[in-house]
Amino acid sequence: MTPTDTLATAFSAALDALARVSKNATDYRSLGDSALLELNRLVGLERQLVDAQAVVIAGEIAYRSTPDLGHGGLAQRSGYRTAEELVRVSTRSTARDASTAVRLGRVVREAIDSAEPAEPWLIPLGEAITAGTLPMASADSIRAGLGTPSASVRSEALADAAAQLCAEAGVLDPDRLFRRAKELRDQLDESGIADRERERRDQRSLRLRTHPDGHGELIWRFDPETAAIVTDLYDRATSPRRGGPRFVDSAQAASILADERTTEQLASDVFLELLRQGADANDSQLLGSGAPSIRILVPVRALAGPSAGGPAFGVAAGHALATNGTAAHAPAFHGVASHGFIEGQADPISIESVERLVCSGSTVTIRVDAAGQPLDLGREHRLHNRIQRIALAARDGGCRMPGCDRPPSWCEAHHVKHWGRDHGGTSVKDGILLCRHHHLLVHNNGWGIERSGADHWLIPPASVDRDRVKIPMPTKSRAMRELMAHAV
Repeated sequence: MTPTDTLATAFSAALDALARVSKNATDYRSLGDSALLELNRLVGLERQLVDAQAVVIAGEIAYRSTPDLGHGGLAQRSGYRTAEELVRVSTRSTARDASTAVRLGRVVREAIDSAEPAEPWLIPLGEAITAGTLPMASADSIRAGLGTPSASVRSEALADAAAQLCAEAGVLDPDRLFRRAKELRDQLDESGIADRERERRDQRSLRLRTHPDGHGELIWRFDPETAAIVTDLYDRATSPRRGGPRFVDSAQAASILADERTTEQLASDVFLELLRQGADANDSQLLGSGAPSIRILVPVRALAGPSAGGPAFGVAAGHALATNGTAAHAPAFHGVASHGFIEGQADPISIESVERLVCSGSTVTIRVDAAGQPLDLGREHRLHNRIQRIALAARDGGCRMPGCDRPPSWCEAHHVKHWGRDHGGTSVKDGILLCRHHHLLVHNNGWGIERSGADHWLIPPASVDRDRVKIPMPTKSRAMRELMAHAV
């Protein structure tokens, strides 16, 4: 039997096997939750294997369609301009998926056949794809997030990072894997942070389109700093309608809820009025809290320079500045990176941008201990106050529920020790940020949260996990993780 016959037989057998699996929705309705979730997991594994085959085939099509073959290449002989177009049309996939398959297919082919691959740092991706352990979208996220070698980052270092990310891909979806890859790149290339920040800022744009029906469309691509400001304004205008925390007083929130406009119409009208008021230099407060503010998290030692004298961490809150520890009990920090973060944004910003932003706003000091726990104000008040909320945002970086991406601005402060039931205090130590959805889930569905030192653990109800195995709830704040990694 020839290789062609062998492959064709194997593909036909796989298709026949899949065809025999029920696709009737009624067959799945009687399944228990655990059985349904197990099938969902198996579907993911099926997709990974299909991705591996699609990438290998696309890579071979691309090899047989290289531009130097001209009209003799496979794609052009088949009536298509490029290999990507051939793959897209023949597999009925999107242009993006076809392009990704071809791009990764070249990586896989080079990893196997080339003595000197053009992108050797991507060899771990090719190996993981062909092993059926790395989905196509995840592989492309790693490739895009890591970038290419530079004067300060060698190919070997990127290859090691790629191998690490392939191992982590089992528990991270493609979007989170992309952010993780960018995080590793920043760790490898501290000197390039300012350049990458400048590239993101250079990509900002605002375009106005007019449609034939008379409607207009504004297309605004934000850099992270602009995104933080616009998001703050958008949240204040619409969050009462979307179930999030209320950034305005109760009367104004009630007015927003009662408004007959859709959320999108309301946002459009609010931003239009902001533009009108801004054009007239009117200081009217449309959204209840004055001008928008952003928070910057930064090691104070990095901000003040090597002569700062003593370990420190900073939040700049619209700005806030936080120092780490007290003079008597401050932990030692070594190798603190010279960059900061805009709260709610994944990418670091250069220390020059941090200094500019802090210079333009007020600062609030937050002290944290060696374990990364900010201030503690006890049990005097039922609700966490503004300073505590800033401290929680700096420590938690958003909703601490595993897998949740809600930023601090969308979170509520939950008492780890319940105020009424456990007589818990309103402290940062025993507070934790949860988005409204997960806050309600914890209170209404029997989920528990425990704290041990600076670590928090999620305890599922017995209906979800009979053994109630604890699930770690690490901080979402990359700034805090980096800071504590340097604490000794």
